[in-house]
Amino acid sequence: MTCGCAAATIRCMTAGAPTTSRRQWLVPAGLVALALVPVLAGAVRLVELSGGAAVLEPPHSAGAPVPLAVHIVSALAFTVVGAFQFVPGTRGRRPRWHRVTGRIAAPAGLVAALSGLWLTFVITGADGGLLTAFRAAAGAGMAVALALGVAAILRRDVRRYRAWMLRGYAIGIGAGTQVFTAGLGMALLGEPGPTAEALLMGAGWAVNLAVAEWLIRRKPPGRRRPSPTAGLRPAAERVG
Repeated sequence: MTCGCAAATIRCMTAGAPTTSRRQWLVPAGLVALALVPVLAGAVRLVELSGGAAVLEPPHSAGAPVPLAVHIVSALAFTVVGAFQFVPGTRGRRPRWHRVTGRIAAPAGLVAALSGLWLTFVITGADGGLLTAFRAAAGAGMAVALALGVAAILRRDVRRYRAWMLRGYAIGIGAGTQVFTAGLGMALLGEPGPTAEALLMGAGWAVNLAVAEWLIRRKPPGRRRPSPTAGLRPAAERVG
């Protein structure tokens, strides 16, 4: 279910054929829907940090409200604004819109990745364990992917830019997929222990990266070749 949702919503990143306007806007809508739970959780956490009533269980990083707020805001911006990078029509008919959203999404993603790394090592690093290792790998991988994407577009290498940005975005919306992997794991196995929880979280990132790599490496739909006799006129017509 999760693979199909991710594939259906970000397939247009590599598609070259034009689609209808309504269908194009299903792409960002699907991506935002995939990340809806972490987006709402982040919004609630921001309200709590600003002095509102506590709703969610305090995270380990509650002792660092400023870095946590920076991480939440940048992750929200990257998730929502970045989704609109996957509307095919904006790259051709509205290039300025595509550039503006890209200049917001890429820095926001880098800030989210780096602040996530800081929270992982400085705040929760004492916990250690497999989940910390997965979080560190995801944060570092996301930062590297986005940096390589920016470097590629500065060289006008659009193909590599799209590939690296797709990988970075896949990691960035991993929290949305983790809702499904964790929920499925709990339904099948019951309350997970530390190792099982880490594996379920890691599965969310792995699923997204697998879908991203499939989209990057798949061959674009082949164009129908014209018939060998197409365009040929009878000899009598050519002579006449």
